[in-house]
Amino acid sequence: MIIKMAYGKEKMEIKISDSHILQVVEPPPISTAVESREVLKKALENPVSTKTLPEIIYEKKAANAVIIVNDITRPTPYHLILPPLLKELEDAGIPAENIMLLVALGIHRPHTQEDNRMIFGDAICNKYRIENHNCDENLVSLGHLSNGMELVINQNAAEADLLITTGLVNLHYFAGYSGGRKSILPGVAGRTLIESNHKMMSDERACLGNYSSNPVSDIMVEAARKVGVDYIVNVVTAGKDEILFAAAGDVYEAWLSCVKYCEKHNVVPIKQAADIVIASCGGYPKDINMYQAQKALDSASLAVKEGGTIILLAECSEGLGEETFEEWIRQALTPEDIVKRFYNNFELGGHKAYAICRTLSKTDIVLVSSLSQSVVADMFMQYAESLDEALRIAYKKHGYNPSIIILPEASKTGIKVTNLE
Repeated sequence: MIIKMAYGKEKMEIKISDSHILQVVEPPPISTAVESREVLKKALENPVSTKTLPEIIYEKKAANAVIIVNDITRPTPYHLILPPLLKELEDAGIPAENIMLLVALGIHRPHTQEDNRMIFGDAICNKYRIENHNCDENLVSLGHLSNGMELVINQNAAEADLLITTGLVNLHYFAGYSGGRKSILPGVAGRTLIESNHKMMSDERACLGNYSSNPVSDIMVEAARKVGVDYIVNVVTAGKDEILFAAAGDVYEAWLSCVKYCEKHNVVPIKQAADIVIASCGGYPKDINMYQAQKALDSASLAVKEGGTIILLAECSEGLGEETFEEWIRQALTPEDIVKRFYNNFELGGHKAYAICRTLSKTDIVLVSSLSQSVVADMFMQYAESLDEALRIAYKKHGYNPSIIILPEASKTGIKVTNLE
């Protein structure tokens, strides 16, 4: 069997004997008979558990609006989402000069002008104000959440007459699913709050695909409610140019409808775990750096046997991707050092190093990337120059008749094991 796997902006070809392959794990084909703009139009016309956007604007007498948008690491189809949304706002009486796009960076690097033009297009960049969130500046407190965390968020978001969030819903390694409430926490929250929330990922309920009684997700929902998000537009995609499902309206109920769609279409059953799992993040920008590429390991770890091997394809054109993450990696002598540091001296960014070590406690990881051999070794992974070399390493460990599962889109594929060996 020959399979092409995404790697950065290119494809890698893999050839494996059919007899070795247990399963190529991909979500089932989805009907795309309805055009993306029609899917979005229907969602805007039929909001979930709220009034329409023009009705909300009229009732609130809103004179300005802040739209929270994703950053470059999330391939959100803003060329489809923003034009009709912005038109609704302007048609309802909010002028363009009173509309801000606030980039939900969390702790990620700020956008450049080039980033914004690539993501939002020249027309939107030339007409609307676009601001980067900074988790250390321009913040206000809105009191405390039920678990005692102080709700500190971006001042522009807190003070907007009308607050709208937009996003992409797919699987998330400890929040269960992305989108919805994540636009607020961590998207436009203060650093301390983000750190406190991320530290909760050590709870066993904070895992891929779980949105019921997930403490991380639950407090995110509470934060979004307390901030007062008026309206959301969330989508599920099959690529940056294709919207499969969309929901608008209430910050929780509209998001949940997208989650239910993802759960139905993106969680795939497997009959047994494999000796070797070959996983691609899905290409750029999901493998822009190791900080983002790590997410693919969570699906892969569900598909691999204890003591097995994960081969991860992740170009990492921007390196490790975050300073604290890099510091934790470089200073640790063993994976156990990182686990101890997570519990004793938590820092935001270091949580991704912890997540990698959580996977390493079960399986070896062989990494095919543009990172140097020394950097890969610092992450306690095995270096491979090519996919062929990675397979040779795995075959040396498991013999030449191993069971193999292939995950071409690991970052957006959930795994449900139905019959473990």
